[in-house]
Amino acid sequence: MKVAIPHWQGRVSPVFDASDAIVLIDIERGRERRRENFRLASLDPVRRAQEVAALGADVVLCGAISRTLESALNGAGVDVKGFVCGDLEALVEAFLDGTLSDPCFQMPGAQRGLSSAAPRPAGHRKKSARHRSTSSHSHRVTKEDEHESGHQR
Repeated sequence: MKVAIPHWQGRVSPVFDASDAIVLIDIERGRERRRENFRLASLDPVRRAQEVAALGADVVLCGAISRTLESALNGAGVDVKGFVCGDLEALVEAFLDGTLSDPCFQMPGAQRGLSSAAPRPAGHRKKSARHRSTSSHSHRVTKEDEHESGHQR
């Protein structure tokens, strides 16, 4: 199995779409056999997915990733485990040990990615933009605002 990980300064790159450095790790019988570093040439999601697939990657472990790039990778036969973070060496070890779902490897606020992401509690719904704008934290309109905008409430 070949695992590709975009990286920056010894850590998983925070956004795969913008990262050009990728390490390809060849894993055999649960152990690392070989490691090679590559530079990705394209920022176009389809071409980038083709580059990764051409390296022989079976899976990509990455930080944030756009849905377009994730879909292109899946279409090219590459599995994606997104929204992970941390030290590159610790992440590789966690992948080999089967502990990648540990919260310390999850990006803060990540809602998709690894299958172990916690579902929302029953009955919990995301507030719509309309509800957020009328919350107690919304901006108060003053007489000066009305005068400047030309609108009255």
